[in-house]
Amino acid sequence: MADPRPYPFADEALARRLERTEAQSNIDFVEARARAFPESRARHIEVAGAHAMFDGADSPLTQTFCLGTERPLTPADLARIEGFFADLGAPVFHEVSPLADSTALALLNEGGYEPFEFTSVMYQPIGRDTVQEAPKQERVRARAIGLDENETWAETSARGWSESPELSAFMLTYSRVSAQKASGHSFLAEIDGKPIAAGGLTIHQGVALFAGASTVPEGRRQGAQNALLRERLRFAVEKGCDVAMMCALPGSASQRNAERQGFRIAYTRIKWRKAVTYTAPPAS
Repeated sequence: MADPRPYPFADEALARRLERTEAQSNIDFVEARARAFPESRARHIEVAGAHAMFDGADSPLTQTFCLGTERPLTPADLARIEGFFADLGAPVFHEVSPLADSTALALLNEGGYEPFEFTSVMYQPIGRDTVQEAPKQERVRARAIGLDENETWAETSARGWSESPELSAFMLTYSRVSAQKASGHSFLAEIDGKPIAAGGLTIHQGVALFAGASTVPEGRRQGAQNALLRERLRFAVEKGCDVAMMCALPGSASQRNAERQGFRIAYTRIKWRKAVTYTAPPAS
């Protein structure tokens, strides 16, 4: 039987849409951080279609997106981006699509960068025919939160990482900022009105980016993430989206779950950093 909604080709046009959406999600986060914590010096610039973001020297958001996907990159462009991070005392990281212009990879190789991390960028077409209704007997219900529920959402999201106190503390601050994103929408899954899981959604130019999903330990294996996915898909379709995307570590449980829900891998993105040159100590 033919697929009622054929998958778009994983080509340069699709890559630009997906990369722009993730870039916008992080731009909005950085701007929300700057509003909430002006002392953080959070900011971003655009250079040759690439977006360089600073959210603190140790933040995973401090990097570039869309490097080489919008237009060819020149040595002057890369130098300006590196200067942006250097002025803020931050390391330089670039997350690059394999469909980026070849100038990006050439300059990274010439500039002493090395690849060190991979991400599966996943997608699927969505529409009214792909939205599934929640089973009538399902106890778990998912919904978009109200403006007065940001703290509840942030606390629920952080509790999903409670096995690691350090990570949970990071996620609490991260989620509080994320709830304030201009392009973001936050969702809770509940049992009998009690929050057990949280998930986020960013919408940009018809693409819905699913992220920020976590379930509190006592709420796991009850269908919370499935409920969140269904409700976010329904919401995205209502907002006019025709493509959904997710990002996951290659071969991870998150990737497997996404594939079970109809997501396919569009491409594997590579993260680059400046290689560290080892210098032997002087002989004694």
